[in-house]
Amino acid sequence: MKSKVIAIGILRAVGIMIGVAILLWLLYTIKSVIAYLIISAVLSLIGRPSVRFLRQKLKMNSTGAAIVTILLLILIISAIISLFIPVIVDQSQHLSQINFDDLRKNGNRIFDELAQYLNIDKTTIIQGFQDSDIISEFDFSIIPSFLNDLLGNMGSGLIGLFAVIFITFFFLKDNKLVTQSIIVFAPKGKERRSMRVFEKIKYLLSRYFVGLSIQVFVMFILYSIILLSFGVKNALAIALFCAVLNLVPFIGPLVGGVVMLLLATTSYIDMDFRTVILPKLLFISICYVIAQLLDNFVVQPFVFGTSVKSHPLEIFLAIIISGLLFGVIGMIIAVPAYTALKVISGEFLSQYKIVKKLTKNF
Repeated sequence: MKSKVIAIGILRAVGIMIGVAILLWLLYTIKSVIAYLIISAVLSLIGRPSVRFLRQKLKMNSTGAAIVTILLLILIISAIISLFIPVIVDQSQHLSQINFDDLRKNGNRIFDELAQYLNIDKTTIIQGFQDSDIISEFDFSIIPSFLNDLLGNMGSGLIGLFAVIFITFFFLKDNKLVTQSIIVFAPKGKERRSMRVFEKIKYLLSRYFVGLSIQVFVMFILYSIILLSFGVKNALAIALFCAVLNLVPFIGPLVGGVVMLLLATTSYIDMDFRTVILPKLLFISICYVIAQLLDNFVVQPFVFGTSVKSHPLEIFLAIIISGLLFGVIGMIIAVPAYTALKVISGEFLSQYKIVKKLTKNF
């Protein structure tokens, strides 16, 4: 009898392992669909206030409110993309008309001036670059492969775009569609509490993503003012790109600052390095730091404190811990994941003092 029980336990464990393996394989197989669902969920959370306004204030039905919100989202995304189209066209024209002799002379001139200003021997830099074997180890065959992959993915990208719009429409139209689907997996007898938890998470995350949109808009305005003030070409596109990068905690602002300075340098390529380029880059850097201080001490506390009702120190620790565990992706999803965890803990673990303390504002 005892051996029979052990055998059944072993078979059950093997069955569970096989089931988990099959589930992981299925999730990996449909990873693109999961990505569409996640993007659609985020867009629906951003568009949720618009749907609520159209239904409550303008008395529109759910279908009409969802359609109008989808059109607004498409209009905003199209406006964002339109900022980059002139940049791409302009750069394509420059590439077709470029004089490589002049480019080489200007590049050598700036390189000489930089080496002279920093009091570094030019031959030392060149020798160090040669010793690094960067060029010899670079596989140039990846360039045509990359272009082929890019063209091949354009078709699937259009399909994905249609899928995201279609799914987002139904998420916006039927507010309880996702909720009812998830409640199916709730433990028996706890459906009502699970419904309340999910609605609260959805409400807070909707405010959070709207807050992030406000943060991107504010940083876009600040960066645009900085770049336009110093006569940088394609300032709006650069400002938008850096504002989106700013959403990545800690790393994003650093990368955005480097990208901004590099792209700004191309606007002054024909000018003197010491008297024009260096002072302009220095002033842009100072203004960028000031914009970051405003973001860190004004914009972000407003977004995190008002939207997800968490103290900035909580958010900081959550991002650091998530980044150490899961890298950059962990840092990006840290705030939504921490918010969901707080809501769930506040509903089901409210008897513990630490949970009650952390969730007192909910």
